[in-house]
Amino acid sequence: MQDAADFTGDSLELSRTAAKTEAGIILFCGVHFMAETAHILSPQKKVLLADINAGCPMADMITAEQLRELKAKHPEALVVAYVNTSAAVKAETDLCCTSANAATVVSNIPEDRQIIFVPDRNLALYVEKKTGRQLIKWEGYCPTHEYITADNIRKAREEHPDALVIAHPECLPEVQELADSLESTSGMIRYARESDARSFIIATEMGLNHRLKKENPDKEFISPTKKAICPNMKMTTLQKAVDTLKQERYEIRLDEDIRTRALAAVEAMVSYT
Repeated sequence: MQDAADFTGDSLELSRTAAKTEAGIILFCGVHFMAETAHILSPQKKVLLADINAGCPMADMITAEQLRELKAKHPEALVVAYVNTSAAVKAETDLCCTSANAATVVSNIPEDRQIIFVPDRNLALYVEKKTGRQLIKWEGYCPTHEYITADNIRKAREEHPDALVIAHPECLPEVQELADSLESTSGMIRYARESDARSFIIATEMGLNHRLKKENPDKEFISPTKKAICPNMKMTTLQKAVDTLKQERYEIRLDEDIRTRALAAVEAMVSYT
């Protein structure tokens, strides 16, 4: 799928790329919240999702109703939502963030404001360490990243002593502590390209290794565990992509009120990307 795509990248990067293209139809080969974000930014285009059943467990761990209840308990708090959330949750949010700019977004919020951070507890802990701010954290997480354990990292290091460990901040805190560098998806790609190291242990979803190897054929990329596979991302196949385009099926549409409120939260984040 990556080789067949016109563009590859993280969810926000792809949505912004889709908004800049002249194409009237965007086929998103990812999960539901990603296609929603593309529609939020490009309502005039037809956004299709290759497999309508491809969801995101972490995004599903918080609903708009649950966020409204949390906001009611902390009425003075500003809400920061990871981009890995549904459009309905984004619509209840003051600011969105990516893993790349989460710490920057939070550090620019006045220190006297409480901050609700949803849904990823691991990214929230990373942000707290980076900024020194105390966050009201939601207990969501990415199951795929939590499959990666500290023991996996230690074992991979024993087997590849010259390798650098690059971990995504969605990983468990004990995995983050063992990493040589904590990077977003786009940050990992940049780090691998710019580093003089020849070998890397990549603590994130295994699909990224294909792109890393393709762009850096003379370097080695190791997954610390074979469990780091997102079954939802892997639901998309070439045949499903072809069928979806032929039939123009699985169009992602949002209520306009939700779309415009979610857009405000996404746009509030853009200055930090």
